[in-house]
Amino acid sequence: MAMVGLFWIGEDSVYVGAEPTGAACGVRLSEDGVETLGAGRGRFWTWDEVVRIEPHDVPVRSGVRRLASMAFDAALVVVTGDGELPPPFCVDVTTAEETVRADVLAAVAGGIYLPSEYELSVTLLQRLAEGGAEIGDLLAWGRDHAAEGTPPREEREALLRKWAGA
Repeated sequence: MAMVGLFWIGEDSVYVGAEPTGAACGVRLSEDGVETLGAGRGRFWTWDEVVRIEPHDVPVRSGVRRLASMAFDAALVVVTGDGELPPPFCVDVTTAEETVRADVLAAVAGGIYLPSEYELSVTLLQRLAEGGAEIGDLLAWGRDHAAEGTPPREEREALLRKWAGA
């Protein structure tokens, strides 16, 4: 699996945020549609039903502030021995009838996204919901490259621009 923007991409599915394990909450995007995951929270919509997919409360910081925050967190773990889960954020899945909010965990190292990747990811989510982008493009990339791990920042941004048509 590989992280590109807000997306955790595998060979057969794409997650917004980290891939959930066990009964953890999450949002999965597939060729068939959008699915919220988690104990008692599982829902599914086809792409034709989805009007909007919108993330909220995503931890975003500039490169320098992100590195400083990651260094502080690492030092805190060394001193206290207490590690934390990545920070959560929310994703709203909106249809003509309802909006469902799902919690997800950040997938990026340090739990903080760069502004450029966040903005491109939001654009891509909008285009996916509007039908202007295809989840198949992300899945095809995942089948060919996810096993190699997360690409460098410049490549991630180029992929997001390409997928979003930006």
